Amino acid sequence: MTSKPTCGEHQTLKEWRPTTFEYREEGISVRVPNVYAWVCPEDGEASFTPEIVDEIIVTVRELLESAKRARARRSVLTEYIVSVGEHAA
Repeated sequence: MTSKPTCGEHQTLKEWRPTTFEYREEGISVRVPNVYAWVCPEDGEASFTPEIVDEIIVTVRELLESAKRARARRSVLTEYIVSVGEHAA
């Protein structure tokens, strides 16, 4: 395992733990919880690995497209929770 990265602002070692990725575009919010990242224990600022960034980009694009289609058809449903894998209900 490589050494732990250091937060440039606080000069503290980051922790490898789950965090929530959040993104807003055109009035649409996307939240992806439980994403592993290097997180500063001082302020929660997350640094994602390149592989996770690639996955987040694809996922967020797909979710934005779905939300925009729902908005265009004036759906009364305005919030969705989607789970994949072990934690799915």
